Amino acid sequence: MAAPALHGRVGLLCALLSVVQFSLGENKVLTAVNITWSSLNFKTLLLWKPEPKNYSYTVEIDGDLSERKKVCNRISQTECDLTNWMKNLREMYVARIYSEGPYSEENIDTPPYEISPPFTPYTQTEIGKPRIKNFTQEGKILRVEIEDPLTPIRFANGSFQNIRDIFKDDLEYTLTYWKDQSTGKKWVAAKSNKFDIQIDAGKSYCFFVQATIMSRINNRDGQKSDQVCTGVNRNDLDGLPLESILIIAFGAIAVLMLIIALPVIVYRCRRSKSAATMKENIPPNL
Repeated sequence: MAAPALHGRVGLLCALLSVVQFSLGENKVLTAVNITWSSLNFKTLLLWKPEPKNYSYTVEIDGDLSERKKVCNRISQTECDLTNWMKNLREMYVARIYSEGPYSEENIDTPPYEISPPFTPYTQTEIGKPRIKNFTQEGKILRVEIEDPLTPIRFANGSFQNIRDIFKDDLEYTLTYWKDQSTGKKWVAAKSNKFDIQIDAGKSYCFFVQATIMSRINNRDGQKSDQVCTGVNRNDLDGLPLESILIIAFGAIAVLMLIIALPVIVYRCRRSKSAATMKENIPPNL
């Protein structure tokens, strides 16, 4: 008789515990909030909150011209990489984020979901920093060559496209330059990746470049490149890589330490030699 009574009490306790957990929200399935797109050079992620607890998320995406596809199935993360699913970069896409509880054959209802803001890769992806591939300053001419940022979008042969391959003549670069130690800036724009700029001979110049997508109304300008200086009338360190600068610095420190230590070493050597000479001149019987 005691065993059935104990079993009943355990069952009742479990039922009460389930009620308490549900009342505390531990089994509650929440829908996604703060849904945003994060896209750089066409690498596109869908982000949202909150972190799931005792449930999971499933993401579907569809576009104006494409059918709905399930891309991230029952995940515990709060992001989904949609880069490879956006084949037409000019198409507008919308994602659905489903909040799904534990799987059950009896549960055939559509899970609760939220819809993302629309996203068009061609007009909304952020353009990353271009790289200054090469530059020279010869007399009154500053020549600058720019390397286009790569994207995760591939050609048919599997190689990666850069932003020039995608935007073509819609892409323009702006080079901003100024005399070193000066605040007055000038800029020039070009459809190509090369600049030839008239400057004052014998003066050091600094500059950076930035991409612009001409057809855009918003988000037209990309990220600025790293700033570079020509190094004329300076110590020429601006054009050197970090490894070379460190080697020069350590070399200079080593030479300085040698200059400081050399007189001390010479003094000690002379003192030791004088002490040895005096010891030799002392008579043996003393």
